[in-house]
Amino acid sequence: MLLAAISAAFLLHTSAVFGQQKFTVNGYVKDVENGEELIGATVLVKETGSGTITNVYGFYAVSLPPGNYTIAYSYIGYSTVEHNITLNENQEFNVELPVEAIQMDEIVITDEPIDANVTDIKMSKNELDIKQVKKLPALFGEPDIIKTIQMLPGVISAGEGTSSFFVRGGSADQNLILIDEAPIYDPSHLFGLFSVFNADVIKDSELYKGGIPSKYGGRLSSILEVRTKDGNNKKLGGAADLGLLASRVMVEGPIRKDKSSFILSGRRSYVDLFLKAKGEKSSVYFYDVNAKVNWKHNNSDRFFVAFYLGRDAFNFDNVFGFDWGNTTGTFRWNHLFNDRLFSNTSLIASNFDYKLGLDDAAQGFEWTSNLQELSLKEDLNYFLNNNNEIEFGYHLTWRRFSPGKLRPTSEESLFAERALDHMYALDHALYVGNKQKLSNRLTVRYGLRVSIFQNIGDQDVYIYADPKDNIDPERIDTVSYKSFENIKTYINFEPRISARYLLNQNSSLKVSYNRMAQNTHLISSGTVPIPFNTWSPSSPYLEPQLADQLAIGYFRNIRDNTIEISTEVYYKDIKNVTDFADNAQLFFNDDLATEYRQGSSNSYGLELMAQKKDGDLTGFVSYTLSKTERSVPGVNKDESFLANYDRRNVLNVVATYDLNDKWSFGANFTYSTGRPITLPSGKYEYDGYQVDYITERNGYKLPDFHRMDLSATLVPRKNKGRNWQSSWVFSIYNVYDRRNTFTIYTRVKQDKDGNIIGDGNEKEARQISLFPILPSITYNIRF
Repeated sequence: MLLAAISAAFLLHTSAVFGQQKFTVNGYVKDVENGEELIGATVLVKETGSGTITNVYGFYAVSLPPGNYTIAYSYIGYSTVEHNITLNENQEFNVELPVEAIQMDEIVITDEPIDANVTDIKMSKNELDIKQVKKLPALFGEPDIIKTIQMLPGVISAGEGTSSFFVRGGSADQNLILIDEAPIYDPSHLFGLFSVFNADVIKDSELYKGGIPSKYGGRLSSILEVRTKDGNNKKLGGAADLGLLASRVMVEGPIRKDKSSFILSGRRSYVDLFLKAKGEKSSVYFYDVNAKVNWKHNNSDRFFVAFYLGRDAFNFDNVFGFDWGNTTGTFRWNHLFNDRLFSNTSLIASNFDYKLGLDDAAQGFEWTSNLQELSLKEDLNYFLNNNNEIEFGYHLTWRRFSPGKLRPTSEESLFAERALDHMYALDHALYVGNKQKLSNRLTVRYGLRVSIFQNIGDQDVYIYADPKDNIDPERIDTVSYKSFENIKTYINFEPRISARYLLNQNSSLKVSYNRMAQNTHLISSGTVPIPFNTWSPSSPYLEPQLADQLAIGYFRNIRDNTIEISTEVYYKDIKNVTDFADNAQLFFNDDLATEYRQGSSNSYGLELMAQKKDGDLTGFVSYTLSKTERSVPGVNKDESFLANYDRRNVLNVVATYDLNDKWSFGANFTYSTGRPITLPSGKYEYDGYQVDYITERNGYKLPDFHRMDLSATLVPRKNKGRNWQSSWVFSIYNVYDRRNTFTIYTRVKQDKDGNIIGDGNEKEARQISLFPILPSITYNIRF
């Protein structure tokens, strides 16, 4: 808070010296029904035609000369509220907006003004409406924002049954995924069938693909920030949902009306119960819990505590099993220093871990690994005037990487107890940015983020005769570092700039440039992140990854802002992209540093999107044309190759239709060209064995992918004396039963009974497909 106090004094002095006498009206804009802050609500001063929007905490501030004003507060789906004020001193004014009565049953709430597609300076950014997500078809009836994100322009999916996604040529580990500011390192449940995000507790979510503000850092490609509900501070309520594979329950309500509230939600799958009922020894299940408490001390201080716990477990025949999960906790303090300076202080803890185990007398073992981090963040917003909104802050993160610990589970086991060294890091970031309105047509946002990364002890660092010799690595020395002793420091400057120019009231041009640095690297050679991948910090052998991205776009609204159209082109260049030597050994390797290979990657593309947010028929159509290539010395004979998630063409159609107050329908259609894959081009004989011969990395492509899903939602009319409302959701996944290729592998050629044909020297390619046509039904209750 020392940073905030010094900044407050300096900024107040600055405004007093350079500005005429003005007073400020500030406060929070909330939902009158549940007390939730409304993010992106419009605050308009009618006499001047100027105004602002509320920030991510629902706070606003407007500075004006002394006088009488009419201020209008509005939000999509809510009635506009106007207040007349006499401004002769700084004033605090909180507003609660009622939902429009005529739209009570069909309201679609978004966190942006109706013309934001054109007027907002943000580009390459998508907000997700959770109400629309819940109406869309979903695998096994479980609504999932990750599956909707995978259909946005510039976002590519690895395929069915995965929660990983790839943004503008970046790999899956280059996405920063946050829940209440805490990082999630694996967003999947049941190997990707579901994500960790429970739709019942999501308040707001946004995806940045470019034009990323200076307050965000640590990843190269995207920021997905998910904020959970604070809890209804007016009355007790809840929800319960019963699906085919999983169910969830949520309850929320006031602790002290209008002062404090809570929300608690739990979700669990029950595939394991079905297997147990059938007498199977194998099991697989997941569960997660979201909890949040907030209390308002006064209008200047508000506190939040949020918690997430998620776990997956798989057991095969009581012999082999593994489990993994994320745990996060966030303490947040919102403080209003004065009428213009707003502060958010956060203390964040996160843990990602996984465990593998084999229950066998001769080969029994248990392998554990985790990544822990603790962060302190101080973010400040200063409303200098109606044309300048400054944000600045400092972030500090400590991380401990535990790559693996192996423990035998019996005295007869051939495994010996051993552990790879822990690795530690300190990550500092200072940032400042300003959103400045230069004229009625031109607005710019510019800023700088300074990343200071330290790889620190306690650790032993091996010195190699040749750091690239992964066949027979030769250690020539070992350097020991004490706790918190600096091993290697990397400093990177990350400039950010965006601009929006209004061509007219219906169209605009936008441009953005950002540099991003990433110091946390995923140790994996696959396309789809799996739970037992590990992470490693930048080090003497692993330099930070750096990305420069330029994007230009044309944005237009038609039909009274009911249809939004956007066209964007981008180019992204990545340096020090992390890869691994061909045939790398990533499992429990003490000399893993010799497997690292770093090179470059470039991606460019065209993104088109048309979206309709209002009316009975809503949805969007998106198209992406892109190409991503990598060039890594020591990989693929030093020749460039396509990234294994490169899909040249992707088309997505998403629609929902409200037939009446009882029935609504949803549909998805997706098409993409096949992604690259590495397959053997021949074989050779070595010491009597047939060995695959691979000539090119990602030299083949899978067949094209396409699928259609349909859903219908029935909301029976509610009896007047009943205080709960039910609904039914019917979904059909993969309507026309397309057997899309998930991957291809080779094996010795066999007949239909599994018998080897001939002498076993002939091989064949086999296709794996995951899901046929899958109907599902979900029953929901709201009270």
